[in-house]
Amino acid sequence: MRRAIAHAKNGDWPTSKAMDGVTLDYDARHRRRYRLRTNGGEDVLLDLAEAVAMADGDGLRLDDNHWLSVQAGQENLIEITADNFEHLTRIAWHLGNRHLPAAISADRILIRPDHVIESMVIGLDGSIHPVTEPFQPEYGAYHEHRHSPSSSTS
Repeated sequence: MRRAIAHAKNGDWPTSKAMDGVTLDYDARHRRRYRLRTNGGEDVLLDLAEAVAMADGDGLRLDDNHWLSVQAGQENLIEITADNFEHLTRIAWHLGNRHLPAAISADRILIRPDHVIESMVIGLDGSIHPVTEPFQPEYGAYHEHRHSPSSSTS
């Protein structure tokens, strides 16, 4: 079984050398050692020195110097919207106060389904809608692996 031994951020690896890809949900994109199945059906061992938070477009270098592209998989999410930006900002503050992973853009917030949080958002006069799309939440303020917020919107 081939091993994925190095990670590179989107833009920092030779995408033309990608021989295959892996489609992973949010949880599977934060790993150190894990058995992956490529989109082409090959089993690959993710074997990194430390856990890495991968994002859509990142690359994994294999032990034979080939590359795999990382793609964020589709997930069932909740889209939160509000009447205006100020209202959405207040909802974002309440979500942040609960330390939830959230993908934030100017006109919506994406979170994982959680009936308690959904009730809170409705109580704050926000709107919720189920959606299915890739999930790339914001990283914490002290996290070293940064990606642009635009990667969290469609």
